[in-house]
Amino acid sequence: MTTVDADPRRWRQLILLSLAELFGMSLWLAAAAVGPQFAVRWQLSPSQSGWLVTIVQLGFVLGTATTAVLNLADVIPSKRLFAASALAGAAANAALVHAPTYERALVLRLVTGFALAGVYPPAMKMISTWFRSQRGLGIGTVVGALTVGKASPYLVHAFPGAGIAAVLYTVTGFAVLSAAIVTVGYHDGPYAFPSRPFSWSLVGTVFKEREWRLATGGYLGHMFELYSMWTWAPVFIAASAAASGMATGARTTEIASLVSFLAIAAGGVGCVWGGLVADRRGREWLVTVAMAASGACAVLIGLTFGRLFWVVAAVAIVWGFFVVADSAQFSALVTESVPAHAVGTALTLQTSLGFLLTMVSIQLVPPAEALVGWRWAFAMLALGPVFGIAAIRRLVAARGAA
Repeated sequence: MTTVDADPRRWRQLILLSLAELFGMSLWLAAAAVGPQFAVRWQLSPSQSGWLVTIVQLGFVLGTATTAVLNLADVIPSKRLFAASALAGAAANAALVHAPTYERALVLRLVTGFALAGVYPPAMKMISTWFRSQRGLGIGTVVGALTVGKASPYLVHAFPGAGIAAVLYTVTGFAVLSAAIVTVGYHDGPYAFPSRPFSWSLVGTVFKEREWRLATGGYLGHMFELYSMWTWAPVFIAASAAASGMATGARTTEIASLVSFLAIAAGGVGCVWGGLVADRRGREWLVTVAMAASGACAVLIGLTFGRLFWVVAAVAIVWGFFVVADSAQFSALVTESVPAHAVGTALTLQTSLGFLLTMVSIQLVPPAEALVGWRWAFAMLALGPVFGIAAIRRLVAARGAA
């Protein structure tokens, strides 16, 4: 019999954690939002600019692995781990304002990614202690909030005169506020989890599970597209505005930043929609539909390059809605595909593989743009959803056979 969520305090905790994630995860794309200014400061190539995001991915992988191996999520109370990590990320982000060299900036971005490993995954566990029958909605809402948070530096950058210092200091303040919100207001709910530490001895057990491999295959297809879209869609939007004949200058830059914010933040609404639909129609159905829609947008958006700006903006926002609508549901699929004692290891492996893949896919876009132009540079990202849908279809077939 399915337990029905009944504790009225869960909605307050959902709002609180969503706000904390929104503010805390604003650090992730902070450097990307002011990437053009950093490029001018240090004379960076497009690939080097991409590393300002790619290195965050590496830091996050190292952080999640360290947290898992040391079992920090079980040793340290979640709210303390979250708050300390948010403050550490804020400190690294603030130091980026006065980074003397590109190399120093990369180190600070690596530290930021490492710190965010204590902000993102713990929040998924924290909200799950309050939701069981509506867990798709709960996790989807928190992931939606962090998606808006990742977009927030572009919103700050859209304000007149907002440069490197204004953007970075603002999101640093957001991260400090995030730590304060969790410290003061959060406590665990009625559905606490037993300790499930990472264990290398369980890696073989996890890999032997065909359903885990297929669910992770779907996740990898999703991740191949997601962070490349978040990293390069703002660059595409600005380039398209210039190609369409819009006057160059601060006003156009601000408009492009605002549209970039809307394109990424639309994923917040998409995540809530995805959580609601997954609870009703099933996770496999939701992730298949979302990947099909986002893959189609990856192909179509190039055809809008240099055309009417509102058309570019509309396609970008639709893409942003679907590209992350399924994100939270892949973790749920993985938890259902392995024995209970191996869930921690399964999730750690899934996350690490996914973010390692993004390090490759982010760096593929600049050479693709140089080779075929913006009209077709994003089309290759559709290969991720194609692969992901194939894996999920096989997962559905495997479960049906079982």
